[in-house]
Amino acid sequence: MRITLKALLLASAVALGLNTIDSQACTNVLVTKGASVDGSNMISYAADSHQLYGELYYAPAGVWNSGDIRKIYEWDTGKYLGVIPQVANTYQRVGNMNEHQLIIAETTYGGRPELGEPNGIMDYGSLIYVALERAKTAREAIDIIVDLANTYGYHSSGESFSLADKEEVWVMDLIGKGPDNKGIVWVARRVPDGYICAHANQARISTFPQNDPENCIYAPDVISFAREQGYFEGEDKDFSFCDAYAPLDFSGMRGCEARAWSAFNILGDGKFTFEDENGNLVTKDAYDYIEYAMGWDKTKRFPLFVKPSRKISVKDVADVMRDHYEGTPMDMTQDIGAGGNALPYRWRPMGFEYEGKSYMNERAIATQQTGFWFVGQSRGWLPDEIGGLNWFGCDDAATSYLTPIYTSITEVPECFRVGNGDMITYSPTSAFWMTNRVANACYKAYNIMFPTVDAEIDAWEAAMVEAVAKADEEALKIYKEAEAAPVKKIRRNDKVRKVVDKYAPVRTYLTAFSVDNAQKIFEKWVALEQLLLVKFIDGNVKAQNEDGSFVTNEHTDCIPDKISQPGYTEKWKEAVAKDHGDVVIEK
Repeated sequence: MRITLKALLLASAVALGLNTIDSQACTNVLVTKGASVDGSNMISYAADSHQLYGELYYAPAGVWNSGDIRKIYEWDTGKYLGVIPQVANTYQRVGNMNEHQLIIAETTYGGRPELGEPNGIMDYGSLIYVALERAKTAREAIDIIVDLANTYGYHSSGESFSLADKEEVWVMDLIGKGPDNKGIVWVARRVPDGYICAHANQARISTFPQNDPENCIYAPDVISFAREQGYFEGEDKDFSFCDAYAPLDFSGMRGCEARAWSAFNILGDGKFTFEDENGNLVTKDAYDYIEYAMGWDKTKRFPLFVKPSRKISVKDVADVMRDHYEGTPMDMTQDIGAGGNALPYRWRPMGFEYEGKSYMNERAIATQQTGFWFVGQSRGWLPDEIGGLNWFGCDDAATSYLTPIYTSITEVPECFRVGNGDMITYSPTSAFWMTNRVANACYKAYNIMFPTVDAEIDAWEAAMVEAVAKADEEALKIYKEAEAAPVKKIRRNDKVRKVVDKYAPVRTYLTAFSVDNAQKIFEKWVALEQLLLVKFIDGNVKAQNEDGSFVTNEHTDCIPDKISQPGYTEKWKEAVAKDHGDVVIEK
């Protein structure tokens, strides 16, 4: 039974966790190839931080000498943490993907604070990017992450990692062991093919199969360490990682698990289909779990994996990342907090008190403080030079576009380039700043202005899906021609020193495709921001013709005609009438 919309009043005792909701939080959706339209494995990621700048990280493949080191800097702060030995060869990485189509993303859940290791060298960001430099598959990446954390110490709090390669998708929960115990405890589960997973700043792996290494691997001491620390009593078969290492509270459900619930709700069309503990396939209404998502009932936890109601496209995943709980009891456009123009955002802090009672604002998947976001595709039917595709964007997912970036590129588009502006330095050529300009323009009159932006997003992404199909086809032709060509070598002093990259023409073509389109949509966004100013200035809306030109009066083409003033939502009118009606009422 569906719960009707109600006031978000919570007793203070229930809401003690309110202020612990991480506003610098992230969301991942994981899709296996059996659940996708085209047979790709996909991972989405929104890097949500009020201090994170949106740019596309890039590091070419490298060849290193014995004794070379890799310096480690904490991703969140830039703090120097130490060094680790470099490996002989490293792979190219483009954002959170590498040249072998490996994808790694994360969300931070924190967990038990006493398990932090301040002297560790490997923070969670470094684990991701070093693993991308050294691993070809998700399983290899898991091994590398575990080895690095156990060897050099883990510097961060509890993390959930999403990992995908051409064949498999994995979700991994890990946490440190405290200042007196170097390393991590962890569990990693393979997402069953045909299923999807999601996590959003709350550890989600509960009980897990303990004798199925093809589908579940874990630290040998993950249970015994919990016993030693007093986190768990009972039989091994009943051990739950998330309950032991990241005990659930109101904020974990309402601020975090609700986002995973919403992703499942959207991609399952209101149904959760999954295997129960006996291996039977069952289908339940998404609203059977709504009281858990809303933080009211811990016993109604929804499953880790579900089958979507249909095959999922990259556009489906992108649009999930734009969700504000529309159509649910948590719909951010419907209460008075949305103001007079149905704004689905709430500025921080998330919690507040009034007359001795605690309240909270929602934290949806789409949020204003996103630095960058992406949907990564690992497409195993294509060679690595073509198959890896990073659909990349900056800022708030709801008001920004994704554009396709192949992971074999040799150049990053200027609009995404590291160093093109930063959080305190504006750059007119930066996609981060331009998408922020469009987003912040919409925030002042969201329900009036957003449809114009949304239409541009949909048109661009639809066009790029078609463009990618054509680019794949052309790149494959170039690849096959290159494959048939003899290998060229450069000789120095009669000694082979270097093998020339025979697939360089493929990389050149896909670099041009990626860069040209990224710059093209950037220029479109420059024009869009100007359109928003002209069309919606001062609360007016100027009518446009089908060709996009403005409707003008019959005497001159510089005076607009058919100007409207949409006004405010009925919810806002009701609130104003109740709060101030005795003053503004017409008598």
